[in-house]
Amino acid sequence: MTTGYRLCRECRVALAAGLLGLPALYDECGALLGGSTQPRDRTSGGPMPGMPFNTAAADVRASMLGVLGSWSGLVVDARKVAAPRRAVRPLVEFLGRHVGWLVASPTAAEFCREVAELARSARRVISPERARRIPVGPCVEPGCDGTLVATVRPGAAPSTEIICGTQVAHRWPERHWLQLSGSMDDRPSPRWLSVGSISQLWRIPPGSVYRLASEQKWRRNTVAGKKLYHETDVRQTFDKRKSRTHDR
Repeated sequence: MTTGYRLCRECRVALAAGLLGLPALYDECGALLGGSTQPRDRTSGGPMPGMPFNTAAADVRASMLGVLGSWSGLVVDARKVAAPRRAVRPLVEFLGRHVGWLVASPTAAEFCREVAELARSARRVISPERARRIPVGPCVEPGCDGTLVATVRPGAAPSTEIICGTQVAHRWPERHWLQLSGSMDDRPSPRWLSVGSISQLWRIPPGSVYRLASEQKWRRNTVAGKKLYHETDVRQTFDKRKSRTHDR
């Protein structure tokens, strides 16, 4: 890699994946232009007469085209290469071919942040008011002072992603939650989890949380009338449950 600002390996992988996912998100937002909050059949030929216009979807698409076009222009000027066609898919393919140069440049972090924000904005339009954000703790990446937040998206196939609020390229799927929790054991002060957080992160009903808290004698705290449980006790319980499941 050439000299200049460098992204960690995890950031580069997340950036590449996020960049490649933008065309599909652009298309999904396009399917909402008729005012619906759910993607329509793309073969329908456009909005039905009289339907309201989805301004948020249009804004995301315009922003995506503008941001990708700006970064492509930077590459064209700096590397003296031919410019791509001004459409999302060709722009993404162009930036993908030059992503090695971009992540070595002094603006690598900004590029990474803007790509992640484009994807995040598109997802908010596609699935409005569905994601729930749960604070997890300090980022485990060396040298990063950000805070991790678990973004829980419910539905037929619910998913949870843990993302750093400072470096959005620091992200992990839910299956890495226990591993991340273990990496935070050296924190100077304990963390407390709400019943809702435990329920969402470990996919169990709230009633089961109260039952396990009583059976396992989790340390408890109360803040503003809200019951909180010691994260170490909670994690140890689920570590044991996971171990017993694997031993069967």
